[in-house]
Amino acid sequence: MSQHVLGYVEKDTPIHRLHATCKLIYFLVITTVVMLTYDTRLLLAITISSLFILYLADIHYREISFILKFIAFFTLLNLIAVYIFEPEYGVALYGSRWVIAEGWGRYSITWQQIFYESNLLLKYLATVPIAIVFIMTTNPSQFASSLNHIGLSYRISYSVALTLRYIPDIQSQFRTIRQAQEARGLDLSRKAKLKDRIMGTVGLIMPLVLTSLENIDTISHAMELRRFGQGKKRTWYVQAPFKRVDVGILVLAGAWILALILCYVANQGRFYNPFM
Repeated sequence: MSQHVLGYVEKDTPIHRLHATCKLIYFLVITTVVMLTYDTRLLLAITISSLFILYLADIHYREISFILKFIAFFTLLNLIAVYIFEPEYGVALYGSRWVIAEGWGRYSITWQQIFYESNLLLKYLATVPIAIVFIMTTNPSQFASSLNHIGLSYRISYSVALTLRYIPDIQSQFRTIRQAQEARGLDLSRKAKLKDRIMGTVGLIMPLVLTSLENIDTISHAMELRRFGQGKKRTWYVQAPFKRVDVGILVLAGAWILALILCYVANQGRFYNPFM
């Protein structure tokens, strides 16, 4: 499993046993709430709950180390870019300026800017674990049948299932192409220079795209031969009923929405200001 970047992994955990539609709704609610609020207290509470859910899903660091490093790199890059382009945005946002260290020109370090960028960091910490849990604990076939049974067209539902199933395949194809290139003398290991590794990786994209298009064409022909999409309805081999725990998760999602509304009213807006 350590070779996989991201994909469904079958395990027997409370999160894996949750209804797929329930997990989708919870993921969408959390994402929406986190996008709409800058209340540190709410973001911190969601972050703690997301990390706890990640723990319950029995997902280990070695299984997601690559994607975590990738996200961490771009998160750090985003935080640095925010400071470079708007080093006083937190000051303007919270209406006060508490200086930690004077800098050159407008590049001073203030508590307000640190607090604002900490909220940005919490947004990543709150949503990334839930996204990882959703992808790695949701059976694509069960998810597709669930979407269909709540009213979504089975053609669209099946497309979603194929997309989720194809993520590990793309990763496997990338590794295969990379190993073939390394066998021909292209060094993509950590011993090579960063520039050479980046250029070599970019060179792998075209073979990966061509291979993916060929696989898509094969799947499309196979589905056409089986007259997929000709009927108005279809049956599903995998289908799960809603349970009490699923209802509890939906109630929890509703509680996060209620918390968002209460925070908005208490703060008279999206931002919690501790500097008042």
